[in-house]
Amino acid sequence: MLRNPRQHDEKHLAWVRTLPCICCGNPHETEAAHIRFSDARIGKNNPGVGAKPDDKFVLPMCGFHHRMQHSGDEKQFWLKQGIDAVLYALALYSVSGDHERGSLIVASANAAVECV
Repeated sequence: MLRNPRQHDEKHLAWVRTLPCICCGNPHETEAAHIRFSDARIGKNNPGVGAKPDDKFVLPMCGFHHRMQHSGDEKQFWLKQGIDAVLYALALYSVSGDHERGSLIVASANAAVECV
C-alpha cells in the first residue's frame, strides 16, 4: 500500500509561529510542533521514524514544551496537558491566517491546561 506524500504548507507553519504556546501562553520564539502520534478518529497515522506528518497537524509551542512533547510518550504528554492535540491542530488549520481566531483557539486550550 502506497502512502500519500506529506502535505507541506509553509504559509500555515509561518502563521502558527505567530501564535503563543498552546501549553503555557508564552508568545516568544514559538515553534510549529508537529503531532506525530496516530489518531484513529480521523485515520491519522504516525508517519514513522524520521518522517513528519502533514503540516496541518501542528500546534504553536515554546521550545521548552516542544522538547517535552518529543521526550517520551507524546500521547501521554498531551493527555497530561489536557489538550486534544489533533482537535486543536485541525481547528487552527481551519482558520489559518486569521490571527484573532487562532489566538482565541489557543487561549481556549490555555484555559484548560495545567502547565507542566
